[in-house]
Amino acid sequence: MITNALPDIPRSYTAICEWAACVVYIAVLFRRVPPRRSVVVSAIGLAALIAVQYFDGSMPIWFWIVGMLLAFGCMYLTILFGAGTGKREGLYITARAFVLAELVASLHWQIVAFIGTHDAQATSYGVQAIVMLIVIYALCFGLAWLVERGNFSQTAPTLPTASAATATVAITIVTFAMSNLSFISTNTPFSGSMGQEIFYIRTLVDFCGFAILYAQQEQARRIEASAEIASINAQLESQHQEYLQSKENIESLSRLAHDLKHQIAALRAEVDPEHAAAGFEQLEKSVQRYSAQQHTGNPVLDVILTTKERTCADRGISFTAVADGSLLSNMSSMDIASLFGNAIEATSKLADPEQRLIKLALFEQNSFTVVRIENYYDSRLKKDAEGNLRTTKRDDQHRHGFGVKSIRHIAQQYGGEVTIRTNDHWFVLTVLLPRQTGLMAM
Repeated sequence: MITNALPDIPRSYTAICEWAACVVYIAVLFRRVPPRRSVVVSAIGLAALIAVQYFDGSMPIWFWIVGMLLAFGCMYLTILFGAGTGKREGLYITARAFVLAELVASLHWQIVAFIGTHDAQATSYGVQAIVMLIVIYALCFGLAWLVERGNFSQTAPTLPTASAATATVAITIVTFAMSNLSFISTNTPFSGSMGQEIFYIRTLVDFCGFAILYAQQEQARRIEASAEIASINAQLESQHQEYLQSKENIESLSRLAHDLKHQIAALRAEVDPEHAAAGFEQLEKSVQRYSAQQHTGNPVLDVILTTKERTCADRGISFTAVADGSLLSNMSSMDIASLFGNAIEATSKLADPEQRLIKLALFEQNSFTVVRIENYYDSRLKKDAEGNLRTTKRDDQHRHGFGVKSIRHIAQQYGGEVTIRTNDHWFVLTVLLPRQTGLMAM
């Protein structure tokens, strides 16, 4: 039996607390719906939570658990439609919001109950009580927003694994059960019997639950970031090694072409039959293909474009490049190799040779260095849950999207951005790099 029992938390206070927790997470998440929809859904969610709380209060005590499930369901729908989350993501976030709401509600009422022992007006609906509610809720949820906004991306959805979502729900259930155990029975090793003592236990358990969930999300975020950076760095290193190998091959081919041209000239002077001359001309043209090189004003870009041009020629792809390599004078060789190597990897396997087209342009416009890659495609582009393009390579499904991600990563390093658009079967990737704050600053 609870001695010195304290007044129950008003139903409206609980509803407002649950609603505010939902709003905090809608604010820190990547929203896939317009702001207007978020506002409308949040308003409807507040009315629904208040209605559920008062309906629960009118029912027998055994209905309490059902009432909490209904409140959880309202929070889930508010987050699901207010932020446009997926079902698993919505469940994952709602569990966190529920624990946050329990923590703030318990802490607020613990403070109110403590003050109420000296001033009964603190537990009423008077001006003092409402001011305390606003101040405590604003401080608590404002702090929660500051803490959680660094734990979630506002540019990409949160995609928890099934095990992470299950663990989060399990932690939420255990936290809720342990924090409310004293209200069910005081005859357990983990229960309290004094009114103020029960709120101490509840607040402490809810805080521990929130801290565990925060640590879980932070660890998941760090693991995801580390895996992505490791993949990008591995691809950067691969591109750099490709550049070094290509440079060595091109230098060898250039020397070979130079020697062959002299040999052909000597042979032509000695052998003059018409059929031999025609054969030598054909040989000279084939050698000329290997001796041709791009001259953009940047030796690294020259190697990359020359290599890609020959690769495209072998695959029957028409590749044209107009590039001012001097614009990349302050970009590292590895970044150049990765940026242009990934960008030109969009080679199409089209049945019609006339549609196998890739265009590259590198120029300066309005104090920006602009890189534009265009290629023709005839199939539907596929995207993943984050909106990134999926690869068409059957043997590389586990690394889909890292080409574009690598380009974005490099552009962000130089203060730039990447845009992708499609128009009439033309895929256009544009990279904008500011000259003053981007490349020049590097």
